[in-house]
Amino acid sequence: MSPTASTPPSVQIKYSIAGCSEHSGRYVAENIKVDRPRDQTSRWSSVKDNAVNGKSWILIELEAVAVLESITFGKFQKSHPCNMKEFEVHLGMSRDHMTEVLRSSLKNDSKSETFPLPHRSKDSVSFPTRFVKIVSLSAHGHNFNTSIWYVALSGIVDEQYVRQITDAYENDRETAAMRHILKHLRQRRHMTTYRQLLARSGVQVEHPLVSILYDTLVLRGDWASSEAHLRSLAAAGLFSGYIHACTPRARWTRLRGVDANGDTPSARGGHAMCLDAGAGLLYLFGGYDGRKSLDDFWVYNLRERRWKVISHNAVGETNEPGPRSCHKMVFDPKTDCIYVLGRLGDGDIPTTGRGESAQPSGGTNTNVLAEGGSQSEPPQGQVQSAWRTMGQPRSTEMTPPQPSTNRPQTHDYFSELYRYRTRGLGHGKWELVSVDTAIVGGPKLVYDHQLILDSEAQILYVQGGRVVDGDWATRKYSGLYSYDIREGKWTMIQANSPEAVFPPRFGHSTVFEPFQKKLFIVAGQKDEYLSDMWEYDIQSRTMSELFQNVTTVGGPEACFAQRAVIDPKLKEVYVFAGLSKRNSHLAPAFPGLPVSLYKYDTRPGTWTRVPTAAAENAKASSAKSSVPRPAPSAKRQRSAMEEDGEENCSRTEDCKMDDSKAEDEEDEEPVARCACQVVYDPTTQTFYMHGGNAGYTPGGSGVEKRLDDFWSMRLERPSHEEVIRRASFEIRRQQFREMCEEAAPVKALSFLQNEVSAVVNHEDQDESTAFRSLLSHLFAQPSMSPVSQTSASSILNPEHRIPATASKTSASSSFSSGSGSGSGGWTSELPTDEDTIMTDAGAENGRSSRNTQSRPRMSRAPVEDDPYELELRGGEPLSGDLFRQRTEIFESLLKYIDRDGTQPPGSLLDMIGNT
Repeated sequence: MSPTASTPPSVQIKYSIAGCSEHSGRYVAENIKVDRPRDQTSRWSSVKDNAVNGKSWILIELEAVAVLESITFGKFQKSHPCNMKEFEVHLGMSRDHMTEVLRSSLKNDSKSETFPLPHRSKDSVSFPTRFVKIVSLSAHGHNFNTSIWYVALSGIVDEQYVRQITDAYENDRETAAMRHILKHLRQRRHMTTYRQLLARSGVQVEHPLVSILYDTLVLRGDWASSEAHLRSLAAAGLFSGYIHACTPRARWTRLRGVDANGDTPSARGGHAMCLDAGAGLLYLFGGYDGRKSLDDFWVYNLRERRWKVISHNAVGETNEPGPRSCHKMVFDPKTDCIYVLGRLGDGDIPTTGRGESAQPSGGTNTNVLAEGGSQSEPPQGQVQSAWRTMGQPRSTEMTPPQPSTNRPQTHDYFSELYRYRTRGLGHGKWELVSVDTAIVGGPKLVYDHQLILDSEAQILYVQGGRVVDGDWATRKYSGLYSYDIREGKWTMIQANSPEAVFPPRFGHSTVFEPFQKKLFIVAGQKDEYLSDMWEYDIQSRTMSELFQNVTTVGGPEACFAQRAVIDPKLKEVYVFAGLSKRNSHLAPAFPGLPVSLYKYDTRPGTWTRVPTAAAENAKASSAKSSVPRPAPSAKRQRSAMEEDGEENCSRTEDCKMDDSKAEDEEDEEPVARCACQVVYDPTTQTFYMHGGNAGYTPGGSGVEKRLDDFWSMRLERPSHEEVIRRASFEIRRQQFREMCEEAAPVKALSFLQNEVSAVVNHEDQDESTAFRSLLSHLFAQPSMSPVSQTSASSILNPEHRIPATASKTSASSSFSSGSGSGSGGWTSELPTDEDTIMTDAGAENGRSSRNTQSRPRMSRAPVEDDPYELELRGGEPLSGDLFRQRTEIFESLLKYIDRDGTQPPGSLLDMIGNT
């Protein structure tokens, strides 16, 4: 049962202490039931030995079975060396069978921390809980006892709802057990029993198309039909999960469209963009060009690839936003309206006595980062924003800000909310929705904040940002607000207060996940650059830290002014890196724009650095120049990457890209930058990026370079054809192994040369090595003489001949390092005199005697054929060794198929254990 609109509310759950490891003195486990942050004795504390050995634990029993959703840890009023640091949480219906659902850490401070607890299985089935085990792994102080001060549990306790969840959970367990039994019976070749139980239970061990593949490949050995059936699997979308899981690569394309006068938006940073994906229109407003704020308004037609200027400036326009940068803009597809909020305008910034805007300088104090030094707050009067400046060269000295002599000392810092109608009544006009959101319960004037729209609910969210009120000596940050568009009502969700768990920030990224109604917040800046990631659950109104430091798990460096977008269907967040310690001046040493991909389909999710197609092609070209390239087979087919992004792959590193794109094409990609703007079209899976701040040019005039370039980017992943090719290679490898035992050697070698080679990517060293290693199966046959072995190896690799004394041990069915190195040429021509290469002693009618002694047998695998098998094969027997080999090939193909379409992972014997 999955949550619906009628899901009962989450409440705090009462519990009792069911047990614990040995405690220290009077610090008993019952103390964690009461929150007394000022009482130093109100805690549970482990004995020292347990803290050192990592065996400290508390077992909690809930008052009644519940669907547990979160756990909260309260703390002492100040930091304490005994505070628990790393911990685990295990859940279960009984104390003897529990599952780890959370492994995380607590900060050594006084703020309570709440962690969401996964309460759904991998199959999205909610599960009930009766027991909770908290395992303490370490304390903040070295060799200190571990202390837990307070624990609160929240979840659903509604009796009817929990009963439904429990019934569904037990049914799911029954189904999972039956699927494991069915898998075990089939692996052990009890096919008749397997089919009877399958029919009687009504349980499917896998997708029906996968069962057909099993019968065709394993039981019948019909190779051609097995390969043809791969296309049926692809057509059913069963390869999509694998394709989407593969690490993609970014291919950038420079867009050079202009308007009717040949113009494009000028160079700038800190502008705002939004996308009307349905109409194929991209809107751009404002920004900062290095001298002044802008207020021009442009639209780019994605289909016509042309710019059009809507207005050059705000002069004469009613209610149009004035010149600004660091503002945000969103498009509402439900009403075809654009909303604009926030700004950092020229009039908002303190000026010097010369009438110039006070800008941060280099040395150890920059606007956002000290190059090579510490990250410190700018001096009084200094404005922080990567849009305005990124830090002066070291030779430039700070000019202290002086009181303005050319504008009034009083200034109205109103936070205006604007709306622009793109179609319908009043289209092409700006509307001032609110003169000042602060006076009606909304945020104060902010910049470098985030503006997010939930179009379905018609709610705007404003998160973070630095407050603009003329007092630049005091840091002020905004919290989290929502605006109900229908009712015109603002609500403060989270205030920025010292007690708040979530650190305030600006220059960060926030994206909205519409299906689960969550906000993901990444990086930004407060006192220093941040590298954390947070999740705000809109429905439960809880803020949870997913990562304290994403850099340590493969994410981007701590950065400021980065850009992020989301694809909710693919469950991926894309972060375009901004300013960091390493590239605060964006020197030419970092020419490429780093892109990091965050996958949140599994908790706590994974980070992956996305390579560019240009970099990958350069790497491939370098590898090819150092390794002799084999001549392609006449039948070899190379499959191209899908350009449409429709079926975008990963489970493992074997997901390598197909480099069949035109390699002679010159690849171009954008230079590193910050303060750019990025939007994403989920319908075409295309990114669009414009402008930004490229920093100072070393040895230049000391002026930052703003950019006016415009780019699109697609993420390339293996196509369905590429997955079919990889799977076909594995099938043909097994077909070749069996031919080595059943057919004449010359026929097997010809099949290897032509049919197997046709589905090998010879430019991939691993595949090439695996292909060459297949010769060992041929050499293992008694009919192969030493001279024949040497001659046969020269056909595939004349520069690396296999010694005549090569081992006759059969190679593993998995990819392994063979005799070849993956280099060297090979030919598609057989020698004219076949008798000089191999003999066919002992063969009758083109078949040689089988050599099964070289292959290890599967333990307890039955050798005798099952009646159902014999019926499928027309009475032809199948040895136990071949059954095992085919089963291994079938199971190796399952990595390409979506997990919910395959047999359950793991072994029934392992689940039983040693009992």
